[in-house]
Amino acid sequence: MQPTKERLFTRYQVFMIALIALLQFTVILDFMVLNPLGEILLSKMNIKTEQFGLVVSGYAISAGISGILAAGFADKFDRKKMLMVFYTGFVLGTFLCALAPNYLFLLGARIITGLFGGVMGAIGMAIIADLFQPEVRGRVMGFVQMAFGLSQVVGIPIGWELANRLSWHAPFWMIGIFGVVIGIIMMIYVKPITGHLTKKTEKNAFAHLLHTLSNRSYFLAFGTTMILSIGGYMMMPFGSTFSRHNLGLSETDVTLLFIASGIISFALGPVIGKLSDKFGKANMFYIATLLCAVMVYIYTHLGITPLYMAIIISGLMFLGVFGRVIPSQAIMTSMPSLHDRGAFMSINSSLQQLSGGIAAFVAGKIVVQTTGGTLLHYDRLGYVMIIAFALTTVMMYLLNRQIQAKQKLAEQPPVMAAAS
Repeated sequence: MQPTKERLFTRYQVFMIALIALLQFTVILDFMVLNPLGEILLSKMNIKTEQFGLVVSGYAISAGISGILAAGFADKFDRKKMLMVFYTGFVLGTFLCALAPNYLFLLGARIITGLFGGVMGAIGMAIIADLFQPEVRGRVMGFVQMAFGLSQVVGIPIGWELANRLSWHAPFWMIGIFGVVIGIIMMIYVKPITGHLTKKTEKNAFAHLLHTLSNRSYFLAFGTTMILSIGGYMMMPFGSTFSRHNLGLSETDVTLLFIASGIISFALGPVIGKLSDKFGKANMFYIATLLCAVMVYIYTHLGITPLYMAIIISGLMFLGVFGRVIPSQAIMTSMPSLHDRGAFMSINSSLQQLSGGIAAFVAGKIVVQTTGGTLLHYDRLGYVMIIAFALTTVMMYLLNRQIQAKQKLAEQPPVMAAAS
């Protein structure tokens, strides 16, 4: 009789992975839906690419600011309560986007949504680090990142169809209503998460923020995160416009492209997470970065392209993207100490959003749309991203060495650790 195989995760841990993935799904979808809406908003509101870039960067910059402000409080309260407060604000902000009658109202609504939504990822990362050991965090991140694929398989195509058949407001109504359902489930079933409260942090939230910000061992991690975020924010906002006018795809083809890319992302997330745990998170990051650089160069130089070729190129590019995102996030969770974890994740998320917002704004300055709809200078975005890939490879190598040294020190007996 064979022995029963030990479960990798408890049932509650599986529930929490699924819940965090769904929370991420709504937040990612809220950002990603601007990709297909970009084509519609540019024409419906009669705005320029620079103004649309501001809609994207407005969310990101406000998210960055709120994350910094929330960092001092992040380790002082039950993480469930923090999650509920910020998710509620995010859902309300999404409903404001659904009600927006014009460009300025939409810009304001995106800023409000960013104030709350930008902190969600940080809280989720802190919870993952609280509930799961480092040895399995690659797998956890792989499952959580399935939310990105799900948003492309289900959310973005539905949002694209709703926007075309009803109005551009409809996708935000969809996200808001779904968010209410997830919020109710979270309120009822999530247990308090208070392990980080066993040791008191600084009573003053500002002091705790300064303590975390001034910790020199975190500087490299913060810098790596900032450079890592450049890619997605530069390419994503103009993806549908590029697909329609530069690649020559029809509206139906664009929907199929989103679905195909999403299926690839959804299927590969857990695989990449498992491989990251097995062969080393940093090694996976290096290989994926090389693949991503090659595919970004090819993609940003494309002209009229048949759908099947666009799917293959986009699929390989997303494989590279997720091969970078999943191991890098797992590596970041090993960086902070338990009682700095919430503050570190909030600051880290803020810097990601701020640098991403700046990247989106710069992308809007670089890219120009002709009267015929074609985007000019899109290839320049590719060059900027490839330079960023090279920088992050070096930075991730140094960061991984730093974390390994920290782990070896923690494994030493107390007398030896004190002596070193």
